[in-house]
This record gives sequence, structure tokens and C-alpha cells, in this order.
Amino acid sequence: METRNIPRLNRTASVIGLGCWQLGADWGRVDESDALAVLHAAADSGVTFFDTADVYGDGRSESLIGRFLREHPGDITVATKMGRRVEQVPENYTAANFAAWTDRSRRNLGVDTLDLVQLHCPPTPVFHDDAVFDALDALVDKQAIAAYGVSVETCEQALAAIARPGVATVQIILNCLRLKPLEQVLPAAAEAGVGIIARVPLASGLLSGRYTAATTFSADDHRNYNRNGEAFDVGETFSGVPFPVGLQAVERLSDAVPEGWSMARFALRWIADQHGVSVVIPGARTPEQARGNSAVGALPHLPPSAHTTVRAVYDDLVRPLVHDRW
Repeated sequence: METRNIPRLNRTASVIGLGCWQLGADWGRVDESDALAVLHAAADSGVTFFDTADVYGDGRSESLIGRFLREHPGDITVATKMGRRVEQVPENYTAANFAAWTDRSRRNLGVDTLDLVQLHCPPTPVFHDDAVFDALDALVDKQAIAAYGVSVETCEQALAAIARPGVATVQIILNCLRLKPLEQVLPAAAEAGVGIIARVPLASGLLSGRYTAATTFSADDHRNYNRNGEAFDVGETFSGVPFPVGLQAVERLSDAVPEGWSMARFALRWIADQHGVSVVIPGARTPEQARGNSAVGALPHLPPSAHTTVRAVYDDLVRPLVHDRW
């Protein structure tokens, strides 16, 4: 497994991590034994970076990772997120709430100091509030957290965060259907030493190549109930690309997949190939998926022709629908 250094975090991370949203909620039910098996399979395959949030299953994902950490001690970085368990207004992003939220996450994870805490896609004014970042600095000083970052919806938010000297990481949607971060965000992060955590790397499974027009999702799966942004930002579901358009894009992208590779491995390797990316965090519901994703960390770079195909498909089908929104 390839590892990459994140200067402001003062840590290295496996280039392929594990996103743990699906272990908490919103992707259909995953029982505890299956969730733990996924975590162990990822770690045994070389994954050292696990991403979660206090809102995933209202703490269930964090608690499962906490149990996993007790069963699998080692050099693991756990990145959690905070802020989405309350009404999304800037007034809720206060020092008192930060202290309470981090205390809860420390209990869930069973640790004294959180490795990395990210503001979880907060309202835009939060990125411009000095008091917010002063409060985060204070948590570092108190050793409640080792470092902090932000998870963002837009490239403008990412650039504002990168300009903050204490921000160690920026988590942003980046995949074959969301190319805008390549223009300014990744170069700015690389220059500043800020880690880039690429989330939604398979566009909610679209880029796995397993879906068709007949594919359905359970009632408790956000790919069913958030198709139009009914519950949260629509960009988090299929990367904001209408499902039929996504299927067309995947069909065209399949021509660029190297022989013997799956579409999912192609999509993950494409992200890992981008200069400035620190870690890619696909989710997994089974140990087999976790191991398959992890294997991408040892694959060779894609040929230039593959990157040309991704750009052409994006420009032809996807750009008009997403580029100016996020």
C-alpha cells in the first residue's frame, strides 16, 4: 500500500483509506459483526486512515471504530467530523459546542485525543469566522484533538479553509464525475501542505460499474431518498449527477478501463493519480469490497489516454450539470 505524507497533519496516510459512513446509517442496514469485519479487512490490507463522523448513525460508526481500535491496536489515524447534529446556522459553531462534540466523539472512540476533527460541511460564513478557528486551536492546545480540518461542499469553501494556517486537511468530493477541484483546490493545498481527502470517490457507487437503469435502493438508503437533495446537499448523492446521466458516463468511461481492472479500481486509481491527493476514502459494506478497494493502493498509474477519456466524458456529459454548482 502506497502511503503519502500530510505535512500540516504531521502524519502519513495510506493512499486508500476507508470511509465509514455506511457503517453507521443511510446506506441500508449493516450489522455490527459485518461492520467490524470490514474494518479489520481494510486494516489487514494496509489501510491506515479511517474517516467517520459523529452523525453517522448518531455515533454508531464512531463506536464501532472504537471497538475495532481496541481489537486492532496499531498505527491507525481516525478522522471524525462534527457539526451536523444541530441546525445548520453559523451561531451553532461555538467553542462550547466544539468542546461538547469532541468530548462525545472521544467517548465513542475510546481515546483521550482525537487524531483529526473536521468541521462537517458547515455554512459558508463559518469559514470566515476567526473565532471558530481560535476555538479549534484551543482544543489542540488542550490536547483534546491533535489536528483539525474541514469537510466542504464547494471549491470556494476549500480555498478559504486552505488559507487558514491551522487547517491540516480539506475533505472534498473528487471523482471522475467531479473534476472542478483539480483547477485550483489541489494546487493550493499542495503548495500549503494541506492534505486532500477525496470523498464520494465512486459517486455513491455509480462508478463501480454495477448499476443499471433497473437498479433500486432500499427506503433507508440516501441513493433513494436524497436523489433531489431532500435530506442534505444533493451533491453527496451520485455526486449531484442525475442517475441516468451517470450511467451514460460510466458506459463511456468503460472503454478506458485497462484489461483485467474493474471500473471501481479504475475510478479509485484515477483519483489517486492526481497530484495533491493525500487519501481516497471509498466505503465498503463487505470485507471483499474493503480488500478490493485497498488493492488499488498498489496498482500502477493509469496511462495518459485514460485521463484524456475522463476529461472528455466530463466535458461532454457532466460539466454543464455540476461544474458551476460546487
